[in-house]
Amino acid sequence: MSFQKITPCLWVEKDAKIVAEYYLSIFKNGILKDFRLFENMPGADGTGNDGSFETAVVELEGVEFSILAAGPMFKFNEAISLVINCKNQDEVDYYWNALTSNGGEEGVCGWCKDKYGLSWQVVPIEYFALINSNDSAVREKALLNTFKQKKLILSELK
Repeated sequence: MSFQKITPCLWVEKDAKIVAEYYLSIFKNGILKDFRLFENMPGADGTGNDGSFETAVVELEGVEFSILAAGPMFKFNEAISLVINCKNQDEVDYYWNALTSNGGEEGVCGWCKDKYGLSWQVVPIEYFALINSNDSAVREKALLNTFKQKKLILSELK
């Protein structure tokens, strides 16, 4: 059995299993590895009172995530985002639509938030070749057009 050395933990307010199922519905190459409910835990509500919380472990595209559903004390913000490297525009469209529907929101420059407020960057892998091109005209066009877009449209970046 191998273990992932670093596992991101996603703190959500409630329903760790529902959150896990949401991400598994988007990332088809994933599994629910574990779910636990901890009830009446001493001091678990953060104020010294007894409380309950849930945990889930999912593997999405080969990366393990821990989900901790332990109340409203902490919220996601843009300081942390997850990058989805997409093989083509169809894949960009799929993930963008899946993440921004049902309560998610579009950002700019390929950034969006899912319905839980987690920030994502949905990026075609070819984008990196464009913005790192040795040809300054290619680089400049890709970067300037990035700033004009919400979802990245690869054909407009070329």
